[in-house]
Amino acid sequence: MFFLSSVAVQSQVISRSSFIKDMQWGVDYRIHLTLFNDSSYTINVEDMIHSRVVTDSLPNDFVYYPVMLARDFVDKLKDSKNLEMNTSITSGNNSSKPLTLWSALHYSIGGGWVHFVNCLLYSLETRYLSLTAPLMERPKTSWKPHPATKTYKRTRKWKYYVPVDQKQAQKEYARKSKENLLTDLHDVPVDFIKLFLQTNNREYQQIIISHDSRKQARIDLVKLLLGSNYLSEPQISYIKTMVQKAILQYSYNQLPTVIVFDDLEAAVVMSLNEAGYNLEKIVFRNEQHLSQDEKIERQEKIELTIHTINRVNQKILEERLKKYYQ
Repeated sequence: MFFLSSVAVQSQVISRSSFIKDMQWGVDYRIHLTLFNDSSYTINVEDMIHSRVVTDSLPNDFVYYPVMLARDFVDKLKDSKNLEMNTSITSGNNSSKPLTLWSALHYSIGGGWVHFVNCLLYSLETRYLSLTAPLMERPKTSWKPHPATKTYKRTRKWKYYVPVDQKQAQKEYARKSKENLLTDLHDVPVDFIKLFLQTNNREYQQIIISHDSRKQARIDLVKLLLGSNYLSEPQISYIKTMVQKAILQYSYNQLPTVIVFDDLEAAVVMSLNEAGYNLEKIVFRNEQHLSQDEKIERQEKIELTIHTINRVNQKILEERLKKYYQ
């Protein structure tokens, strides 16, 4: 049962110290934002992530939005004693060793799958994490297993432990899609997947040359998750360390992600804290034509949606962890 009264939902969802000073839905179909550091910028609604509120049917899997990390969540991770304690968990006895990239980061930064994906994305955007770092490069060797394994056949031409080359990466995506093995990409935004699939090697190199770190990070995130099952302990340890370093240097001046709930004509800014998605600001299209009761009703639907998504995400995470550690 996921229903809560609007008062209960509001107390758990709405941020008490939003980093947004002002937010307006302009007549030009753009969202105008002013942050508390007095920086301002404008986003086209067409370029934003679009979603719908949760009504009768509950989501069956993780709902992922690439939002910025909340201040309280970052502050907790920036506590060096806390970070050292979490790091020691993954380097302790054999039962706690990072068997996968997911388990290593989960015990290092906490949170659920959305925290895992968002922290990876941020570390790629800020260039702390690089798919072409020396530790990610495969050793040159003439050795090959007898008989040749499926993994060897699929990765033998890769220069790195993940498919950095666009053609190789897209081939791996097609193979895993055919074999129904794209679970790790199931919760990545469709726009990220679409960008990855529509970008060839020449275009990818142009993205790198133009220093479009945001676009490159979205493509690299897909590549990293595609190759995550081929990573060994040194690569997992490197990625975990780089994510930790990125979080320790996390900037509160990150540009927020705006989510548009089309069915309510609402633009919403969220952040991600320890409990899940956290509502920062809401603005409605043609707000001046809405009554106060209509605004309250729409806001309550959004609050309940965020609360429900957090509950479902947590439930699915717990189920995955039970299967993983049983």
